[in-house]
Amino acid sequence: MKILKALLLYPFSIIYSIVVNIRNTMFDLNILKSKEFDIPVISVGNITVGGTGKTPVTEYLISLLKTKFQLAVLSRGYKRKTKGFVLADENSTVQTIGDEPLQIKLKFPEITVAVCESRVKGIQNLINSDKTIDLVILDDAFQHRYVKPGLSVLLIDYTQAFLKDHYLPYGRLRENPTQRHRADIILITKAPKDIKPIDMRIMATTLTLKPYQTLYFLMIDYKGLMPVFNNELFSLDSETLKSKSYSILLVTGIGNPKPIEDYCKTLSKDIRILKFPDHYKYEEKDLKKILKVFKEINNNNKIIVTTEKDAIRLRTPEINDDHFKKQFFYYPIEMKILNNEKKDLDKQILSRVNKGKDQYRFLTKARQY
Repeated sequence: MKILKALLLYPFSIIYSIVVNIRNTMFDLNILKSKEFDIPVISVGNITVGGTGKTPVTEYLISLLKTKFQLAVLSRGYKRKTKGFVLADENSTVQTIGDEPLQIKLKFPEITVAVCESRVKGIQNLINSDKTIDLVILDDAFQHRYVKPGLSVLLIDYTQAFLKDHYLPYGRLRENPTQRHRADIILITKAPKDIKPIDMRIMATTLTLKPYQTLYFLMIDYKGLMPVFNNELFSLDSETLKSKSYSILLVTGIGNPKPIEDYCKTLSKDIRILKFPDHYKYEEKDLKKILKVFKEINNNNKIIVTTEKDAIRLRTPEINDDHFKKQFFYYPIEMKILNNEKKDLDKQILSRVNKGKDQYRFLTKARQY
């Protein structure tokens, strides 16, 4: 099967790599132009497809910066049904803006969230629609080189050996790993809690950082179970799951479900797993399948667990079984910085963004004369 996959997909990976490398060379030679905006712009992205933790990192940045800046988050809005520039509001859905922007808007209703295929047009529309916006965070924009960010944050999944990977569609690479030199900050996400200092040093050496680059290691921190639906549910924590021998049906539709699979295995000896593709649009047949598997679990103590991103897509009127809904939970996650380096990371981000904001104020004032 592996040989057949290579024969079918590897030629397309070669073609893809040629196109991507030519495109990056054209940007490097300034044949294709990158636009630099007056207001500070932070780009968050990755080199591989799926599951590096972009949304939790974006949420981390929002929490750090939202009280100090009038910020906006701009995303492409992957798999949405709309086109062009769309501002998120209280009526937004997965269909209108996509699952990740909707998750961010629901968690931070006070900030501006928008989607647009073109980040240049998106930023221009944000600035035109709200003159008070003084910072834009671009979600999943490392490859979107038409915008030159003031701060570029690159995420690398610790569990994926990206330096030995292949280009799409045979592998997971969006572009050559050497392009990591464009990042100012590199975050190694999903690192193990007990990672050894020697392993950190080996990874840092392997990445061959430039003098202007800094490296941080982040781990996934799972918070308490939350109900997918707005019901009054019984209290359920990790110790209860273990002590009462709960069975777990894990439902995932994300790029890399391995971390949550591993975490659930620490809570229960009876794990059933249903995997769906990344950003999967759950339909009625999928809900029936989930319910069928759940009912087949022969244990009075049982729950369904999913990810926060999946919970956004699973909140659908097609689920009308109240008992089923009461057993449906998700795990919110946060990225926790290791080695007590949170203050260093926060200081670096704030220093860079404040510098950009000061330049913006100077330019704005100069234009008044």
